[in-house]
Amino acid sequence: MNINSIFKPNLFAGKVAIVTGGATGIGAAITQELGYLGCDVVIASRNEEKLNTATEKMNKNPKVVGNISSIPCNIRKEEQVQNLMHSVVKKHGKVDFLVNNGGGQFMSPAENISAKGWNAVIETNLTGTFLCCQHAYHEWMGNNGGTIVNIIANIFRGFPFMCHTAAARSGVDNLTRTLAIEWAEKGIQINAVAPGTIYSETAAANYTQDVFKEARKMQPTWRLGTPEEISAIVCFMLSPAAAFMTGETVRMDGAEGLYNCFKKIPQHNKLPAWKWN
Repeated sequence: MNINSIFKPNLFAGKVAIVTGGATGIGAAITQELGYLGCDVVIASRNEEKLNTATEKMNKNPKVVGNISSIPCNIRKEEQVQNLMHSVVKKHGKVDFLVNNGGGQFMSPAENISAKGWNAVIETNLTGTFLCCQHAYHEWMGNNGGTIVNIIANIFRGFPFMCHTAAARSGVDNLTRTLAIEWAEKGIQINAVAPGTIYSETAAANYTQDVFKEARKMQPTWRLGTPEEISAIVCFMLSPAAAFMTGETVRMDGAEGLYNCFKKIPQHNKLPAWKWN
């Protein structure tokens, strides 16, 4: 796999990062670029087979300077998150960067989402992100500082057919701002990236091609984003160039959020105007 970066070689030499969901899609792009820049990266997800395959492939790439390793972790399980953070610090002696990329959702009208489906998405995308932040704080960053980047979604005009993840990602957006204030005195920076529609093999396997076809129509750019474009902004946020940046969410959506909406409302009279009698 070809890997490159707009940043200087060895920018992150001697640094240690954790990337949740780092075996596939956006997470894999982030992991590879960090490794290319000299960072040692620990990737974490529930699927141990995918983790092993990804780490083997990345470490064989001569462009990956840092070491890529993995620890299975379901971020919904606090004891597993605690083990992840403890194991990384025990092995590497520290954790400089945390990229909360792990998450998941499914398309469904709100009225059809079961309580089980709702809870699964909220627990993964919101609670899981919180647990990773909290235990990174307790294990290392609270005493030594660090940088956290949360990957959310383009939820700022609502997210039809994805209300569960819209609620969760909105929560992470506010969590990012809140922790930036609470943890500033600890030397912790925390920012978020809100990707628009990003095309990857992983995304293509989870959604129909019609979704991507319609998404292109909503793009002023008339193209979808790439995982590498998200990786680049994450690396910027982790770099010294972003030293004065914290509590921010950056939209990486090609102006999709300014242009159109996936949900088209048919003509109706279900919301009549209210008037004085």
